[in-house]
Amino acid sequence: MAFEGLSEKLNAAFKRLRGKGRLTENDVREAMREVRLALLEADVSYKVVKEFVATVTERSVGTDVLDSLTPAQQVVKIVNEELTNLMGGGTAKLAFANNGPTIVMMVGLQGAGKTTTTAKLAGYMKKFHSKRPLLAACDVYRPAAIEQLKVVGGQLNLPVFEEGQGDPVKIAENALRYARDHGNDLVFLDTAGRLHVDEALMDELKRMKATVHPNEILLVVDAMTGQDAVNAASAFDEALGIDGVVLTKLDGDARGGAALSIKAATGKPIKFVGTGEKLDMIEPFHPDRMASRILGMGDMLSFIEKAQQTYDEKQAKKLEEKLKKNSFTLSDYFDQLQQIRNMGDLSQLAGMMPGNLGSKLQGAQIDEKAIAHTEAIILSMTPEERENPQILGASRKKRIAAGCGLDVVDVNRLLKQFEGMQQIIKQVTGGRKPGFGFGGLGHGRGLRKRKKK
Repeated sequence: MAFEGLSEKLNAAFKRLRGKGRLTENDVREAMREVRLALLEADVSYKVVKEFVATVTERSVGTDVLDSLTPAQQVVKIVNEELTNLMGGGTAKLAFANNGPTIVMMVGLQGAGKTTTTAKLAGYMKKFHSKRPLLAACDVYRPAAIEQLKVVGGQLNLPVFEEGQGDPVKIAENALRYARDHGNDLVFLDTAGRLHVDEALMDELKRMKATVHPNEILLVVDAMTGQDAVNAASAFDEALGIDGVVLTKLDGDARGGAALSIKAATGKPIKFVGTGEKLDMIEPFHPDRMASRILGMGDMLSFIEKAQQTYDEKQAKKLEEKLKKNSFTLSDYFDQLQQIRNMGDLSQLAGMMPGNLGSKLQGAQIDEKAIAHTEAIILSMTPEERENPQILGASRKKRIAAGCGLDVVDVNRLLKQFEGMQQIIKQVTGGRKPGFGFGGLGHGRGLRKRKKK
């Protein structure tokens, strides 16, 4: 989980503050020393840490805090506010063009995940902003870069413009002409990266910028590189003038130094973050929500949004009617499994849960293999068998097992689990509406704890 180490250390420091009841100035300064160490260990730049701690200390030793009934809570509130300010204050959005297609130039070093992130962001804009994006393959140097963009674009049903190993600037120009002719209102230019910032890379990007006049220049950086990501952001901004940052692999960065340092170091906001490998795992960066997660307060807004994205209202109403009539079938069970799977890795959702609830989910994940087995069994049944599983005798079970490549015992296990769920549903259908999913993650073994490495 992102910021896991930092979150644990900060909460330990604030727990000691809460245990004191009334606070003195020395208590606050001692806590701030622990906060400073926690931030430095999280790979936040020394200059940023120094300024952050000085600001929080100055606000926290005021009489309004120390003389309040809950001084420890006031200190946490101040830290929350300053963390939010440190990461940019408000949510930064893409600037769309008033006329013609919006041009977004994606830049970055090699290995940051730029090509995949370009497709992810285009897919996000298509899904949530009803845009018609075009992906332009302007990386003509890296082997298979064009093919990679075509593959991820195809998976998201996005058009890709490419002209092979030509001049990247000319390709960008032609891509814009194509977008205007074909009604694409958003063009993402996937440019070439390098292993380090060099003059040749910057000259090419400057020529492209001068030619196509992008509305946005977004720098893609790897969160796991820590201060190297901050240094790259500073170098690109100085040479090119970036408008924002997309932080990738945030889910794998337990320290979080890059996210906390980039805005302070460059003055440019983090606009989006990649939260996983799947092509739908990208989301806007909300500084206030991230600050709450760091301090163990959870992020219920993001959790609700994620649930709503996978929540089919028509299907839910249909399911509600079936539950009231006690007619929940294996077909309905299959649909619920799909919604649970779309919610993603439970360890990511854990960071959105406040306090102890999040810690209980931490390390848990949905067992994709178990769900796949359950789905295979249900799909091997006839429609009649899914609606009336009581007709499943020995011969039918044997046929189903053979059809999905599993054993009869697996079929029996699913049926027993389903019968148990039906009993529970009968007990709770006294007018209560169904939630976003009904447990049942596959063979009773779908939810498991991830072992710490």
